[in-house]
Amino acid sequence: MFIIVGLGNPSKEYENTRHNIGFDTIDAIADKYNINVMELKHRAKIGKGYIGGDKVILAKPLTFMNLSGESVRAIIDYYKVEPENELIVISDDISLPPGQLRIRKKGSAGGHNGLKNIIKHLGSENFQRIRMGVGEKPKDYDLVDWVLGHFNKEDRKAVDEAIEKAVQAVEIMLKDGADAAMNEFNRKVQA
Repeated sequence: MFIIVGLGNPSKEYENTRHNIGFDTIDAIADKYNINVMELKHRAKIGKGYIGGDKVILAKPLTFMNLSGESVRAIIDYYKVEPENELIVISDDISLPPGQLRIRKKGSAGGHNGLKNIIKHLGSENFQRIRMGVGEKPKDYDLVDWVLGHFNKEDRKAVDEAIEKAVQAVEIMLKDGADAAMNEFNRKVQA
């Protein structure tokens, strides 16, 4: 069984913002595999289903970004999965251009408060993640305003394509492992 968590903030005002790209990706996975992500459990919206024969739990924590670890810990404990091999976290990354993915098997939070909270609650940096580029904040922008802002038309197109790639990356990670997905998707996006 795999737990696939997309990070974001609940409520309408945050829909389609840079910070909610994890939620958007979970929605895309759910659509493709006909998984209903509406059950309220473990301080998250979750859905159960299958991807290529593997049982999956899709989750969108409702704790707000900075407390995502509380929900992830509860899900991990309930389903008794091993985070190092059976957890995939999908989040935004301001250090990557819109449309670029970076898949890792472990690592630091890189300044991302949602990942930082998950690491704190799991007591480990050893879990797979897909970081999705949302673009670097402009010089005179406040970081919070940037990540809670919306994409322009050009960036939205790149991000929508990246969401489709992230769905494919999850499929590869489940079937062939993170290394195979890293080889396929950890490339610079051609501008």
